[in-house]
Amino acid sequence: MSSIADLEKKLTATSYVDGAAPSQADVAAFKTIQKEYPSFTRWLAHIHTFVDDFESLPAATSAAAEEEDDDEVDLFGSDDDEVDEEAEALKAKRIAEYNAKKANKPKPAAKSIVTLDVKPWDDETDLEELVANVKKIEQEGLTWGAHTWIPVGYGIKKLQINLVIEDEKVSLDELQQTIEEDEDHVQSTDVAAMQKL
Repeated sequence: MSSIADLEKKLTATSYVDGAAPSQADVAAFKTIQKEYPSFTRWLAHIHTFVDDFESLPAATSAAAEEEDDDEVDLFGSDDDEVDEEAEALKAKRIAEYNAKKANKPKPAAKSIVTLDVKPWDDETDLEELVANVKKIEQEGLTWGAHTWIPVGYGIKKLQINLVIEDEKVSLDELQQTIEEDEDHVQSTDVAAMQKL
């Protein structure tokens, strides 16, 4: 990718830089952006941690207003000290309320996006039945995504399917065992890719 704008344009039509699953092309693009824009990527990652609290964040202060405050230094002293104390007390109260609200807010569930390979027995396996049986598996914290067929040789195609799991609710090992219980269609399963959301 030659620029963030190019990457943005490409990602309007696809979720990944190259293909239907995360690959080294995505890693290379991420590292390039991180290298060229280290402050931007740090800021973006940091601000993303506040996404659930956007509405409760304090209003922005402009640099011009701060400079104006600095220019108005009262060398002779006045009653402004009382106003400043009230403002500081109010600010401290709001920060305490914000921190209490954030502490009481439930943390979002840790999730992973997984690309799973499901291998059939042979070229005579009914692939539509195979994918239907896989997607029939329902479990709390499991969301099936898009799938595709990947040729592996001798007319055999394996199913490659994306899914999102809540890490605490779904065990990948148990899910793979459940898929492999369909012995008429499934020979084996493998995790092709996995990343935290």
